[in-house]
Amino acid sequence: MASKAIKANLKLKIRAGQANPAPPVGSTLGQYGVNMMDFINPFNEQTKDLNGAELTVHIVIYEDRSMNFRYVTTPTDDRIRAALKITKGSGKPNSEKISKKLSQADLAAIAEDKAKDMNTDDLEAVKKMVAGTARSMGVEIEK
Repeated sequence: MASKAIKANLKLKIRAGQANPAPPVGSTLGQYGVNMMDFINPFNEQTKDLNGAELTVHIVIYEDRSMNFRYVTTPTDDRIRAALKITKGSGKPNSEKISKKLSQADLAAIAEDKAKDMNTDDLEAVKKMVAGTARSMGVEIEK
């Protein structure tokens, strides 16, 4: 089967269960001539249980005006900041560390949540990815 020609790859930030025809959804999809309700209704249905979390949505629009989408949950760095109750990471993560450390429990919780967005079922690998993000923010992990 030949794959359909892709017209656009879009990336939007939308709150779970709250997509509507207003910008950014309506204006972005409208310029590609797709029926925005073909996105809004399935998206809201699939994400209604996520309590309005901000999601990154990847939308692929094809030449025939059909589309598909997938979403990923809150970015890892946002989750780390929320767990530590900080507003930003270190500007110099290699030399200046954040005073708070990420606990093993927080690391495991973030990794379990992010595992569904990753292409692996290996929780230890996801933990390493989360720990790497933390390190790049100047956040140390408790031993």
